[in-house]
Amino acid sequence: MRECATPPLVEAQQTGGLAETVHDMARREPNRAVLARRARDDSPWLRVTAEALRDEVRSVAKGLLASGVRFGDRIAVMARTRYEWTVLSYAVWTIGAQLVPLYPTSSAEQVQWALSHTSATAVVVEGEEHAMTVGAVCDRLPALRWIWQMDHDCLGELGRAGRGIPDELVDQNRWAVEPGSVAVIAYTSGTTGRPMGCRITHANLAYMSDTLLAGWGSLLAPAGQEPSILAFLPLAHIYGLTFQVAALRGGILLGHQADLTPAALTAAFASFRPTFVFAVPYVFQRMLDRARDQAEAEGNLRTFDKAIDVAARYAEAVERHAWGKGQGPGPALIATHARYNRTVYRRIREALGGRVRNAVTGGSPFDRYLGLVFAGAGITVYDGYGLTETTGAVTAQPPGRLKFGSVGRPLPGNRLRIAHDGEILVRGRTVCAGYLDDPAADAAGLHEGWLLTGDLGRFDDDGYLVITGRKKDVIITSGGKSLCPLVLEQRLTRHPLISQCVVVGDDRPYVTALITVDRSAVARWQRLVGRQVYDNWGPAPANQALHAEIQQAVSAANTAVSRAESIRAFRVLPTEFTVEDGLMTASLKLRRERIIQVYAAQIEDLYSK
Repeated sequence: MRECATPPLVEAQQTGGLAETVHDMARREPNRAVLARRARDDSPWLRVTAEALRDEVRSVAKGLLASGVRFGDRIAVMARTRYEWTVLSYAVWTIGAQLVPLYPTSSAEQVQWALSHTSATAVVVEGEEHAMTVGAVCDRLPALRWIWQMDHDCLGELGRAGRGIPDELVDQNRWAVEPGSVAVIAYTSGTTGRPMGCRITHANLAYMSDTLLAGWGSLLAPAGQEPSILAFLPLAHIYGLTFQVAALRGGILLGHQADLTPAALTAAFASFRPTFVFAVPYVFQRMLDRARDQAEAEGNLRTFDKAIDVAARYAEAVERHAWGKGQGPGPALIATHARYNRTVYRRIREALGGRVRNAVTGGSPFDRYLGLVFAGAGITVYDGYGLTETTGAVTAQPPGRLKFGSVGRPLPGNRLRIAHDGEILVRGRTVCAGYLDDPAADAAGLHEGWLLTGDLGRFDDDGYLVITGRKKDVIITSGGKSLCPLVLEQRLTRHPLISQCVVVGDDRPYVTALITVDRSAVARWQRLVGRQVYDNWGPAPANQALHAEIQQAVSAANTAVSRAESIRAFRVLPTEFTVEDGLMTASLKLRRERIIQVYAAQIEDLYSK
């Protein structure tokens, strides 16, 4: 199968922009709670009604107009996921301005590029640190006229500034917005070069959100429960922004969590108790790792590991039965699963507040085994695939018809094609209007209505897409062997000790790998085996026990590929790749080329031996 499409579920928005959602909801159901906010992480959640949100959005919109922001201007927001982010985005859209999301971890150089490229007239930052980052490049930004700060009550400041602006002026701007108007200049992650600004329209975001609500809305909460979502992923990423828009268009209670430390996030889940979660695979893996750490601390590690194995086998049996390939779980497996459900699995669900039964993931590959484990533990994680250029999702697992290890079928209204070289091509109503002031990128990435994704994949017989790698990541050894590193990297990171992996081998005689380890997992392993692991382990012989453990994982991963594709040598690095050191994007994707540059000496050492 080389091409697959799914018919649309919803009609495209014919008039108006995204801000109409806030005003329509306030008119229809003024007392409906649409947002939840709190003053501090330990404060109670206070509900914000549709009417109150509309009034605050209108107040901030007036302040923007009073300050000189005009229709079509570009306003940047550089902050973590906060209540103010949502209010500001709808205020910007209310007056017909365009939103420029910036990651709060952006460097001064990255900020300067985005603000200069978009000719942004204003930027809203979260705190002093972000204000200093913008201030460091202000002299190179002639278009920038205003900097507002959330921690200094910028919403209140703008509200007071706009008191003299009549409602009619705000409405005139709002009514002038058309579905095809640009709503967001969203920058790509920049894993392979300078980020590009995608022109996302109001129609793009509206269609994506309405499609998700129509096709997957039944997963948001059990019948009779009020659906709620805790947003903690960056709203600067199109993934988080899309779910914000979908929540408001669907009347789903939306909370915000800025602090992503494990303790703070766990406490937020416990207090907010969402019914649905959207996250990246990294979050689900870390969640499982923390549960394992806790079991080890309580002396229940062996029981936990057995329960995880049972969860995966149970979910796989259910999956096979659903596709007519098996009888389902046997009586013994059902009984064992039920026993662990009352102990181990219940605690995993409680880590998300206790009410979540369905979740969605995207942004990077989601390992099949991890999906089976969570499904067996009572949380079905629906995997999907998408890009910034496609306003988020391109494919998704259909409700009740999952195939773990795939990213599902084309989202309703989308058509996907596999090119002769394996590249995935996309066309549909969520594809952006092109790149900002970059005709070369338009010519390279958009061809005859098709978006060239740069990703590689294949369809199975049921039209489910399986991602096999990234076109630019394909390794060609000096012997002419081509391979995608994704299979090996996914298999290696399943090991409890291994945190990250980058497979290397382009124009080399054989394949090697750079591996980082999870510090807490290594500490637990050290206690278990009674071996000393040095903080700065340097060459592998200095820590032979750890090296032997990682070698077993490498050998197991190599069974999935041919001899020519197998990893012949590896280096365990003393630190993980992070956003702060520039080796990961803000959406937690590895910057492969940058990693290879930084660790060039270690790579050369692998081949010199």
